[in-house]
Amino acid sequence: MAENGEEAPGAVGVFGRRLLLAVDAKGYGGADAVTQGEFQEAITRLLHEAADAARLDRSRWMTQEGGDSLFVVLPEGASEPALVDAFMRILDFGLRTFNRNREPHARLRLRAAVHFGPVSPGANGFIGPAPVQLGRILDCAALRAALARAPGACLAVGVSEPVFRDVVKEEAYTSVRADEFRHVRVKEKEYEGSAWIWVPGADVRRLELRSEPDAEETVGGDAPPDGRAGDDGEYRAGRETARGDVYKMNVRSGGGGAQGPGATVNVNNHNGGHR
Repeated sequence: MAENGEEAPGAVGVFGRRLLLAVDAKGYGGADAVTQGEFQEAITRLLHEAADAARLDRSRWMTQEGGDSLFVVLPEGASEPALVDAFMRILDFGLRTFNRNREPHARLRLRAAVHFGPVSPGANGFIGPAPVQLGRILDCAALRAALARAPGACLAVGVSEPVFRDVVKEEAYTSVRADEFRHVRVKEKEYEGSAWIWVPGADVRRLELRSEPDAEETVGGDAPPDGRAGDDGEYRAGRETARGDVYKMNVRSGGGGAQGPGATVNVNNHNGGHR
């Protein structure tokens, strides 16, 4: 666990409520050593660049690193709107720039998760309910499927229910509209909860997020607003219903999906305060 800055200004002490970020690269384990090295360099650099541009003081982050993954505790007072909006948009743009002219197998694609809650430093990482919840959102089948089923996307973002409710829902603090997110219910290991998924450059509401047919279990998605089933008799995930989707199984990469517009990014970072 790395502490940045002198006298660890990002330290949370015995107990604290902090803004949390986690990222993980898709397909890292199957890449060769050269590509893994390029991915690690790019992840570190792009996160630095996005943090600087979004005015999130990178020197005060507490980080837990894992090669293709990163877990971050941001300092007290860090802006949630800046992390959800400007940081993610700039990160997505950086990923698209990095991936330009690269072969598909060598493209860097990330899952990211954002949460706000209690966390404390432990002997071998961060402890508390919030880090566990963040990890379950990051690893949930729905977020993995969203990235896999949108081949033109470079980033899939999952935010917790409190972050969506306080930062995104009212559409007063970010330039990301609430209807660009899709609500899912997540059941991973011992964790059951809700998350909201956003895929820059793709309409996440049109993506098929169910387990693949040859997986151990197939879990149905939401019914469309009119309640009609698809041609195969299964309900297709469409606009969000109050119930939300349920996802249990890990989804293998691959499969088709909706591909969104190009890499043009207009960043509008509203300076909403931290709750």
